[in-house]
Amino acid sequence: MPLMPGAEPYHHEAGQIGVLLCHGFTGTPQSLRPWGEHLAAHGVSVSLPRQPGHGTTWQEMNRTRWEDWYAELEKAFEDLRGRCAEVFVAGLSLGGCLALRLAEVHGAAVRGLVLVNPSIANDVPLLKLAPLLKWFVASVPGVANDVKKPGVAELAYRRTPVRAAATLPGLWSLVQADLAKVVQPVLVFHSADDHVVKPTSVAIIRQRVPQATIEELTDSYHVATLDNDADRIFAGSLDFIRTHASVPLQRD
Repeated sequence: MPLMPGAEPYHHEAGQIGVLLCHGFTGTPQSLRPWGEHLAAHGVSVSLPRQPGHGTTWQEMNRTRWEDWYAELEKAFEDLRGRCAEVFVAGLSLGGCLALRLAEVHGAAVRGLVLVNPSIANDVPLLKLAPLLKWFVASVPGVANDVKKPGVAELAYRRTPVRAAATLPGLWSLVQADLAKVVQPVLVFHSADDHVVKPTSVAIIRQRVPQATIEELTDSYHVATLDNDADRIFAGSLDFIRTHASVPLQRD
């Protein structure tokens, strides 16, 4: 299946600190590539895979489920573990949820988490109907490209594949049930004005992951990694890595 131009994965080999970046639902590595390039420029080994069903067609994505996306990220995580002394995991939106799942499963092997507008709760009425709708409707209007900055666009599907979306409640329930297993340092960037993910997800993290530091973004919408606060996310995540890594970055 041909890729959408710009949807290619991104990898950079650098020092002993690795970061796995997880893009969001119906999105592509494009939404996180500037973040990955910033980290790479400061001596971080970066893995930004393309999750199955993403970056091609929404019809293909309808043949995948959350377990497929997680499996691809877990494979990339294990690869980083084999090459780096320590690995951090970061994610946008549903990628933040998948990052949390990696931390729940792998424990101390995940050195820390950076989450941008994470989605861990079923708080969209239409998605609550997805398990039923999937038998009657193949897709609904998309939720991508929620960016405030003029002239910037997220590379993502314009339609939401309903069969794929119908698998999300199971992931959200699983991640919420195991949040007590997240003991790593956590940094959360939360857009005050987000038209995709409601505040419920961050409220749950605030309540149930007490070590999480939550920073509010005041000049970005949902895809904050491409928006006006992107530089703040990039710098803040790099500082977070420097603080919590036990070995220095290659270029520090």
